[in-house]
Amino acid sequence: MRHARSSANGAGVLAGRTPRVGLDEQGLAQAGALVGRLVRVPLASVVASPLQRCRQTVAPLVAERGLSVVTDGGFAEVDYGEWTGRKLSGLFKEPLWRVVQAHPSAAVFPGGEGLAQVQARAVVTVRAHDARVVADHGPDAVWLVCSHGDVIKALLADALGVHLDSFQRIVVDPCSVSVVRYTETRPFVLRVNDTGGDLAGIVPPPPKKGRRKASSDAVVGGTTGP
Repeated sequence: MRHARSSANGAGVLAGRTPRVGLDEQGLAQAGALVGRLVRVPLASVVASPLQRCRQTVAPLVAERGLSVVTDGGFAEVDYGEWTGRKLSGLFKEPLWRVVQAHPSAAVFPGGEGLAQVQARAVVTVRAHDARVVADHGPDAVWLVCSHGDVIKALLADALGVHLDSFQRIVVDPCSVSVVRYTETRPFVLRVNDTGGDLAGIVPPPPKKGRRKASSDAVVGGTTGP
């Protein structure tokens, strides 16, 4: 899940890792509504980027569930370096902007990190947490990570098996939920940029007797739905 709308989103500013960037009024409402959207989704774990806007987004949910938040810097926002805190309207004029749009795998932010580096750390981190949750709760456990737009887009590109240079085609709105089921040999992408209501349909069906791990096989002809 991407964090809810922040004050920087509303102001058109690239917040990056700027501290103390919280949610605006609309974002607080989105975070509150998340409790109802996920009411029928059992959560084994909630993980968040250390940045304030992510921790604020999951706060109502974990309070309702009695869960604690695991923070992990592997899901932190992109280090935009010298671009941090600047207006997006001014960044459009930078030569690097076209690289970020058309060839993001080659984009390295001045004084910051590259988008390829972001994808690598995010994929390693999500796989490690998924393995932890599976070991502790079984292959059908559902867990939530709250992170940032470019980080989630990079994760979805990896899960979809598309090159990072195509990740700008993926849209991840504030407080949207995207769902990936990881298995030993391939991920399955179940939802992308879901900003709707009840998300009960993402819960796996009851496991078949004797099954110990999620199947890596795709269903021939498509699925029958939740």
